[in-house]
Amino acid sequence: MTAPATQAVRRRVTVRGTVQGVGFRPYVHRLAAGLTLTGFVSNTAYGVLIEVEGAPDGVTRFCDHLTVEPPPLAVVAGMDVEDLPVTGADDAFTIRSTEQSPGRTHLPPDTATCADCLRDLTDPADRRHRHPFVTCTHCGPRFTIATGMPYDRALTTMTGFPMCPACAREYGDPADRRFHAQPVACPDCGPRLRLVPGFGSGIHLARDADALTAARALLADGRIVAVKGLGGYHLACDATDARAVDTLRGRKERGGKPFAVMCADLADVERFAEVSAAEREALTGPRRPIVLLRRRTSGATLHLAPGLCPGSPHVGVLLPYTPVHTLLFGLPGDPPGPRALVMTSGNRSGEPIVTDDDQALTRLAGLADAWLAHDRVVASPCDDSLLRVREDGTEQVLRRSRGYVPRPLRLPLELRPALAVGGDLKNALCVGEGDHAWLGPHIGDMGDLTTLEAARGAELHMRRLTGVKPVLFAADRHPAYHSARWARQRALQLPKPTPVFVQHHHAHIASAMAEHGVTTPVIGVAFDGTGYGDDGTVWGGEFLLADYDGYRRFAHLTPAPLPGGDAGVVNPCRLALARLWAAGLPWDPDLPSVIACASDELAVLQRQLTRNVACVPTSSMGRLFDAVSSLVGVCHRAGYEAQAALELEAVAASAWGAGTQAYAFGITTDPVQADPAPVLSAVVADLRRGTPPGVIAARFHRGVARAVLEICRHARRASDLAVVALSGGVFANALLEQECTDLLSGDGFTVLRHGEVPPGDGGLALGQLVIAAHGRQKE
Repeated sequence: MTAPATQAVRRRVTVRGTVQGVGFRPYVHRLAAGLTLTGFVSNTAYGVLIEVEGAPDGVTRFCDHLTVEPPPLAVVAGMDVEDLPVTGADDAFTIRSTEQSPGRTHLPPDTATCADCLRDLTDPADRRHRHPFVTCTHCGPRFTIATGMPYDRALTTMTGFPMCPACAREYGDPADRRFHAQPVACPDCGPRLRLVPGFGSGIHLARDADALTAARALLADGRIVAVKGLGGYHLACDATDARAVDTLRGRKERGGKPFAVMCADLADVERFAEVSAAEREALTGPRRPIVLLRRRTSGATLHLAPGLCPGSPHVGVLLPYTPVHTLLFGLPGDPPGPRALVMTSGNRSGEPIVTDDDQALTRLAGLADAWLAHDRVVASPCDDSLLRVREDGTEQVLRRSRGYVPRPLRLPLELRPALAVGGDLKNALCVGEGDHAWLGPHIGDMGDLTTLEAARGAELHMRRLTGVKPVLFAADRHPAYHSARWARQRALQLPKPTPVFVQHHHAHIASAMAEHGVTTPVIGVAFDGTGYGDDGTVWGGEFLLADYDGYRRFAHLTPAPLPGGDAGVVNPCRLALARLWAAGLPWDPDLPSVIACASDELAVLQRQLTRNVACVPTSSMGRLFDAVSSLVGVCHRAGYEAQAALELEAVAASAWGAGTQAYAFGITTDPVQADPAPVLSAVVADLRRGTPPGVIAARFHRGVARAVLEICRHARRASDLAVVALSGGVFANALLEQECTDLLSGDGFTVLRHGEVPPGDGGLALGQLVIAAHGRQKE
């Protein structure tokens, strides 16, 4: 019973954050009932609205407990409390239907199947035994099924699946863990699986349990199956079958780019990879990203195909995160199948991930032998996220997508409503307003119409879910970027149709600052492969004195010609020879880079360099890594982005603990530059001595880190700044990032390095957003 009106109080509580689709209302209902309080709770477009009445101590305890132990997926970002007149009503506390109103709340990301649902899936006595879409309030799809806000079933792609009476009872029972779980369904009323055969494959159409059985058999037989997941299709095959892996690589024209591997469980992962406690936590947590793991050098009992990730000591691994994945590996009693499956994005190289079933049959034709599909529509494409775990247990997200999107990032400043379109590589959009920003899912490289259409779809989806109505558009300054042209077109719809164009490396540094909540100027070290510079050349080895208002280019890597522009990037051997030429070093015929080039190629390259034909100057650190990779003899022709640098890092890691010394860059002071000529000379000398490639590669990495320290010391003396932000794709290199961090920290610097925001171009839009929407970008 409610306390007498003279002793009672009534309060209105508004809870903001990720509080819808996470079981927050039944949590509030149980809390209020346990304290004998009356009132109601309701979802609104702003969050969760509660009115609660009862004894003062009970109401106080209720408010105190709201944020102490919220449901597993909830994140309380703020809470407002307002006193109201007491009504004296003694009705039970109720859960009201959602209020439809404009506003904004936070939708949780898609989440891996929880332990309770896995028990239901595997329990023969449960009515959801082997149900491929088992889910509850604590797990399952959210972002990829939501079509609008507030988050209710009518605004999800589950609206086409009317609930059966049993599911409806669970959905309406506040005591049930499926209360208002919008994807709730069962075999009687939910989505259905089907196996669609490829043309002329000899495979038969199958449905439901038969579809899974057939798919498992195909994978065990070395076939390639397109599997529809939460955010789109994967292409799957047996990761231990060399022929199957090579076939998939050839069909997808993937070059040597590594494939990700999904294993049935953690025990299977540990049969071929070293797994630390922090990596184990990342693998098994609710986000289920791809985690880069180091392969066992001995004692492996599960042998992956050699063509899985050639040239890399790491393998990207993830665990099942949907019931379909779990069933694909099989339950006890099922025929044995593969314990490790390649799970790579369902697309052709350069295209976005496929989500539509009809498009999957055409765009993946010739890649897959069969399609394991279902009839739940994907509202937004969402690729798998990718991360690595540092030695100290912290995570560096390299691709931020499923499991993270649309979780907001809290900003240290107030922004006008804006959309930033990122760059042309590893594209991801970002919308923001007030003190929040939302990075969208990974889209990919903006190279064709399908990717541009995917970007447009991602923009609409993010705007629907966040309520942001941009009054400003931001893009990269590169005049030829597809993303920049798109921003110009979008800006034409505004009263003042002028997008803000942000310098590439300034955006990188601003993204690191924003992630760490820093508002004061920093020394920014931005290392990447390419970025349009203020002087029209290709930048990428930059030291900036920067804040959100502007930047000054304090120092950079000494430029060298980039023969053939972007076309030359796929030929690290040419980059090596261009760097030798710029350093005044001869092309001796016994050097690996010279040997890798045919005589006519050498002649053309010589003419290009001496006549300065199609040779854009570049200060790119990424291109220097490529050049040294070839010079050492590691990689002369790149089949995918950053292959040469990744393989150089792998070789350096093999000799990292050998006490290697650092090569010394030439540091000039007027202007401040890091000249790699002495390093290249030392590399050639070590080659002449027969020094192992791993030692040379390790000395180069340490030399770059030492140059970073020296130039940051110059910057500190010149500016009095002692905070260094490390950003750009080169800092995905674990050896370099850690060595820079150790040297800088040991010299008294505070180091900002990326965590949840990718260091590469996948985080670029966040930097563009805060610079442009802050309103005082350097012109």
